[in-house]
Amino acid sequence: MAKTRTAVLISGRGSNMVALLNAAKAEDFPAEIAFVLSNRADAAGLAEAEKRGVETMVIDHREFDDRAAFEADINQALGDANIELVCLAGFMRLLTSEFVDAWRDRLINIHPSILPAFKGLQTHERALAAGVRIHGATAHFVRAEMDEGPVIVQGAVPVLPSDTAESLAERVLAVEHRIYPIAVALVADRKARVVSEKVMIDEDGGHAGDVLIVPHCA
Repeated sequence: MAKTRTAVLISGRGSNMVALLNAAKAEDFPAEIAFVLSNRADAAGLAEAEKRGVETMVIDHREFDDRAAFEADINQALGDANIELVCLAGFMRLLTSEFVDAWRDRLINIHPSILPAFKGLQTHERALAAGVRIHGATAHFVRAEMDEGPVIVQGAVPVLPSDTAESLAERVLAVEHRIYPIAVALVADRKARVVSEKVMIDEDGGHAGDVLIVPHCA
């Protein structure tokens, strides 16, 4: 069975991109990371992708008058690369509803909180300020609203009394690196499907569940 041609969109170092590239080296991984695109020419992840032989491209959002024109070029590039699935991995641009709708259920994101808690930025600082005992990460299908969309996989870490935003972020990032490849594999293998805006996960064509929880193991 042919692997799902997958693109990763980045703006920086692309650590989740690296996690996907590492996972995709396995013969039984159902996705091929075929294309990496960044809105910044200085994104460190581009060099890493090129070193691994992945096609890369820069489309600088600052060169466009509006988001529609910027996204039109992204769409053109994705189409030219025959991309079937798009993964956001630290892509620091808000996408229009037109772009999101065009890639509906083929566009996924990783967010450093257990959604719907702590949407947006500074999630670790906000988790500490709120006094929550559990924090984590979410891989989800993208919808037009920020950090909205059906959950594919979530992973949790305990919030320790000694935690700082930096120490908590480090443990959550390790969870992101674990659960994003799982989410991509489920979507690429067509085992994750959206039903009434909830994700149902089929295991071997049989058992289905709403959400797969992957706990952090130290």
